[in-house]
Amino acid sequence: MESLVQKLLPNAITKIPEIYKATGETLLMILVAGVISFVIGLILGVILVVTGKGNILENKPVYYVLEKIINITRSIPFIILMAAVIPITRAIVGTAIGTKGSYVPLVFGTIPFFARQIESALSEIDKGVIEAAEAMGSSPVEIIFRVYLKESIPNIVRATTITFISLVGLTAMAGSVGGGGLGDLAIRYGYQRYQVDITFVTVIILLIFVNIIQGAGNLIIKRTTH
Repeated sequence: MESLVQKLLPNAITKIPEIYKATGETLLMILVAGVISFVIGLILGVILVVTGKGNILENKPVYYVLEKIINITRSIPFIILMAAVIPITRAIVGTAIGTKGSYVPLVFGTIPFFARQIESALSEIDKGVIEAAEAMGSSPVEIIFRVYLKESIPNIVRATTITFISLVGLTAMAGSVGGGGLGDLAIRYGYQRYQVDITFVTVIILLIFVNIIQGAGNLIIKRTTH
């Protein structure tokens, strides 16, 4: 068995410490960027919904400006976005390369996508439920937390799952341009040095990440659906 592994993965066997390190870096990128994007994206998604036409805090200027900013940011390819935010990245974290330098572009690339996902999730709330809450004297803040967010938990979890899976792909893309992690490992060894087995290993690890995220999301959705 050991000889078979050495035959199939000759280069990966010698790079186990680097694979462990790259896996940890990718996991850190997903967690840091994911948590920040979740918080900010959730807030922006809620603002999009409540300031929209006919909603509890209708505000056309706020909705129009926020929607345009999100649309413009979403339309920029991630590779270009990484280059565009280099000055901001350096100003915030002090570097534009490595794992640390990937956080800012990952957040910028994920927030617009997640905000739209949240907007879609919250928009599925029955207008009658909102009107009933208003008739009972609930304030806008109470409606946001007790109606929009509470009733949309399964949809929010679904949106979060989709976003985190998308973020896995973005971390690999960030690594391909010096962001560290598994993407960087695959480019340096798998592409530039033709060590295909390392590319294969990185793909397998990324697939494991995706399946863990999807499985966790499905479990939470199942337990919160009523």
